[in-house]
Amino acid sequence: MEKSILEVRHVSIWFTQYERGTKRRSLPVIRDLNLTVGAGEVVAVVGASGSGKSLLAHGILGILPYNSHMEGEILYGGEPLTKERAEKLRGNGLALIPQGVTYLDPLMKVGSQLTRGRKDQETKERCRQVLERYGLGPETADLYPFELSGGMARRVLIASAVMDEPKLIIADEPTPGLDARAAGRILGHFREMTEGGAGMLFITHDLELALTIADRVVVFYAGETIEEAAAEDFQEEGRLRHPFTRALFRAMPSHGFAPIRGSQPYPGTVSAGCPFAGQCKACQKECGEADHIPVRQVRGGLVRCLYPEKEETV
Repeated sequence: MEKSILEVRHVSIWFTQYERGTKRRSLPVIRDLNLTVGAGEVVAVVGASGSGKSLLAHGILGILPYNSHMEGEILYGGEPLTKERAEKLRGNGLALIPQGVTYLDPLMKVGSQLTRGRKDQETKERCRQVLERYGLGPETADLYPFELSGGMARRVLIASAVMDEPKLIIADEPTPGLDARAAGRILGHFREMTEGGAGMLFITHDLELALTIADRVVVFYAGETIEEAAAEDFQEEGRLRHPFTRALFRAMPSHGFAPIRGSQPYPGTVSAGCPFAGQCKACQKECGEADHIPVRQVRGGLVRCLYPEKEETV
């Protein structure tokens, strides 16, 4: 792997909310986040809904809502990725495949959205090739978004993101609405792009899907990264380090589909200790009281846990 394209260092994101009239509070949704994406690498961010995955994407791209506040440092190509720099890179060196198809302009034809107004022959040919690559005929360029099926709109979004061969692709749940065959083909194209030198941050709730393409997996829980592991570590439960990651492993259909009790806490409801403490069978007193649980290296991976080697009792 070459040098990192993206580095996220100690990033935290808060939202300002009003409660009881004019009283305001800051709601932490992402805390002390660190990750890197290298050239030629797919890094999957896996977590349940509400864990902060999409907010991470929006923070990197500089498109967080007005009532948010972000601290920490994000580097792109070794240089600070300021909001102004992110704006210049979006659609060029930095591309987003968004979760919702409503990101398409309803008043503009598909072809114009892909070419961004350019009319030279080379760009038109590139547009045709990209559409064809994702199973769309050249006639798609003359359609408006309302004329597309959900699956076609999803593929147009992917085509738009890769049109200018970006160095970093952030794919936020890119395959909903696609059948298994189409999704597999698109993931294969993603892998080809990284083999050409691009890096990808692949955001999903589907661990099984992530493992078909990822080199590394970063596990989110309640706005924190609780484990970072190589994809091959998920071949055996014993190679994983955090109790929640092992629970995810057991919840996969191929490993028994075993659920865990409780649910992920709502942002701001856990002020100290590990947010997973209420669901963890290996929880100790210190787990719920510690002011800060550091990330540590364990068996070649990273984990945010005070007792990563402690056995869980059934």
